[in-house]
This record gives sequence, structure tokens and C-alpha cells, in this order.
Amino acid sequence: MERKPDRVSAMKRLLEQVKNTLPFDQPGIFSCGPNNNCVGCPKKLLDLVDAEVNYWDAAIVQGVIPSLGDISRFGKLCKNVSRGLQRNDIQSHH
Repeated sequence: MERKPDRVSAMKRLLEQVKNTLPFDQPGIFSCGPNNNCVGCPKKLLDLVDAEVNYWDAAIVQGVIPSLGDISRFGKLCKNVSRGLQRNDIQSHH
């Protein structure tokens, strides 16, 4: 029987998935969309996720154990940001 991952491992996996999926390094990601018709600002959306990634990377190193609510909220934030990027025709890595 496989054990569920502990909360730190679960958050680390989520952080890695976010880093490998969201287009933080895509050229032009921090400029406005075609004809300046952004639906939510991609730069602000990615800045928000980037701040959370940096916080949790540092917190885990310092021994902070995320709650299930922390993991859930971060996952939901990333999913919403990904949808916002799609509305602006910005593709995530797969």
C-alpha cells in the first residue's frame, strides 16, 4: 500500500510542477497582449505566483511545514493564473 506524500513533499512537488509548467522564462511574457487587450495582466499574475514560489522555497528550507490549506490555496492560485494566461493566448509548458 502506497503512503500519501507528507505535506512538505507534496508542496515541493507542486512547486516543481509550477516552475516547469508556467512560462516564467517566456520572452515577452511581461508585455501586453495583442492590441493591448489583456484579460488580467500576465505580468501581475506571474509575479503573484513567483512571489509564492519564492516564499515556499525559502519557508521549506527553514523547516516550515505547509498546512493542507496552504497547499490547496497555492494549487488553486496556480490553476487560476494558468487559466488567466490562456485567456491571453499565453501557453504554459507541458
